[in-house]
Amino acid sequence: MTMMMPAVPYLESGDRLTRDEFERRYEAMPPGTKAELIEGVVYVASPVRFATHGEPHSRIITLLGVYAAATPGVRVGDNATVRIDWANELQPDGLLRLERGASAIDADGYVQGPPEFVAEIAGSSAAQDMHDKLRVYRRSGVQEYLAWLVFEQRIEWFMLEAGDYRPIPADPDAITRSRVFPGLWLDLSALIRGDMAGALAVLQQGIASAEHAAFVTRLRSLE
Repeated sequence: MTMMMPAVPYLESGDRLTRDEFERRYEAMPPGTKAELIEGVVYVASPVRFATHGEPHSRIITLLGVYAAATPGVRVGDNATVRIDWANELQPDGLLRLERGASAIDADGYVQGPPEFVAEIAGSSAAQDMHDKLRVYRRSGVQEYLAWLVFEQRIEWFMLEAGDYRPIPADPDAITRSRVFPGLWLDLSALIRGDMAGALAVLQQGIASAEHAAFVTRLRSLE
């Protein structure tokens, strides 16, 4: 009996493909598949656990969504495909992009170019999110990169400065403030311990700040 082979080969972790071939195979994969092309190498994601990915992911997306809703000219994405270059097509857990910024929505409906802010949920500092993927984001010009290292119970938030990522330090009030998106204030400790009411209260303070109001005025002047 002859075994029927799929018309298009499946994606498998470790495959080395061009972006065009990666996309051709990705489109033929079963619904729900998540895969990324990082430096020309395919990574197919494993099933997602609730406590170590699903729940932290939801917390970040909730905050980014609230911020974008209050900031005309800023758009939020959840697991949106980002075409970086011909060897990198990533699917960050969360992103913020300026409508008139470094990225655009291309004819296929994907993000083309680097969003200003990217968030990833990672198991630990050993994950690719802190190595190959970080280097791609840095090289492509992603201005801020937040990596939640779940097993280490810490969040690293970087800003691009002189071609390298530097940690964004918390201010004396324990709030960490975005340098690119005024008013994006995060209480990282509250996020880690699951205090979403506290995290949302801090974010609302940022949205009510004078610098956020000035940012919105500036974005509206570009319309």
